[in-house]
Amino acid sequence: MTDARTLQDGTRISESAEGSGGCAHPRWALLALAFGGFAIGTTEFVTMGLLPNIARGVDVSIPSAGHIVAAYALGVVFGAPLLAIVGARMSRQRLLLWLMAAFAVGNLTSALAPNYQLLLLARFASGLPHGAFFGIGAVVGASLVPPHRRAWAISMMLAGLTVANIVGVPLGTLLGQGFGWRWPYVAVAAIGVGTFVATLAWVPYDEPSEHATIARELSALRMVQVWLALIIGAVGFGGMFAAYTYITPTLTTLAGFSERAVTALLAVYGVGMTLGMVVGGRLADRNVMRTLVAGLVYAMVVLGVFGWLATNQVTAVLGVFLLGTVGSLIVPALQTRLMDVAHQGQALAGALNHSTLNIANAAGAWLGGLVLAAGYGYEWPARVGVLLAAAGLVVCAISVGLDRRSPATSTVA
Repeated sequence: MTDARTLQDGTRISESAEGSGGCAHPRWALLALAFGGFAIGTTEFVTMGLLPNIARGVDVSIPSAGHIVAAYALGVVFGAPLLAIVGARMSRQRLLLWLMAAFAVGNLTSALAPNYQLLLLARFASGLPHGAFFGIGAVVGASLVPPHRRAWAISMMLAGLTVANIVGVPLGTLLGQGFGWRWPYVAVAAIGVGTFVATLAWVPYDEPSEHATIARELSALRMVQVWLALIIGAVGFGGMFAAYTYITPTLTTLAGFSERAVTALLAVYGVGMTLGMVVGGRLADRNVMRTLVAGLVYAMVVLGVFGWLATNQVTAVLGVFLLGTVGSLIVPALQTRLMDVAHQGQALAGALNHSTLNIANAAGAWLGGLVLAAGYGYEWPARVGVLLAAAGLVVCAISVGLDRRSPATSTVA
């Protein structure tokens, strides 16, 4: 006979079903999900540091090699909603297992790709599980703790993504520079396998809901507040990417750092991300919308002074750290907000959050590039980011106004 209990969201989980998924404590389940975040964060960002090596390895120019970054981002954008919808009637634990298996295969295929064209396809495939894993993982993590701890649980799951920037990306870059660009992808695939095992062991098996349907997930798209939250992420978060995309030439040109020193500074960025994620989770548990508003105002301030901070090596280190906090402070609040307003379509909304963050990545990088192409210096991409954060703040204000006019449309923060 199978023992079962009910999670916060009403899902029934089995603590002994088929010998898998018995979770002694929610922290172990969150740790398993954080492992996945670590693997995903490493593969997403390590590519940027190895572009010259990859370009030489597949015999293309560096700008052409940059397209593999875009291919991964496109995989995230398309894969997040598609896989969340397709897996609507699956056990969430089993869906997480399939997603991580696909992620590991995609990265191993990236490592074995014999030419540029197949590498592009492999990176696109590697990105497909990214958003869905985080979206489903957020729902699972939040369901394992009391309601007032949801944002904290989400931040702990996403902490793996930030720790990747402290440990995974610098070590992966050194591994790729020393032994070849393929080996970081092999290492990420191995971490993916480890995450699969940890998820099987520590994330509780949940019985597929009898009421779960594709239509139920798609119902989230009928809600104005869901779209407003997604726009906040797509626009407001783009400001950070406008600055971070050009972090290496900014620090080498304005502050005079060597490229090798910039690799170490990326770890400082990761420390800032981790602190921002933890603080953001704590603040969001107190009040989601106030955290979003405060986070966007904070982003405007940091991006506004970043160009000035980057002109001196001492202040540049502080600037990189602060930029890291901007990159993560609002993420737990944004993920929680989407779960609040999506109602029955939480998994899809959570997955779409990561699609929009990748849209923010592309938009911020594009706008920052336009400014540089126009002849402005490397101080200016971050200043463009101020305008994007301000636009996100305007959308946030509209969302708050709608809440006050019709509070029944979303859960009280």
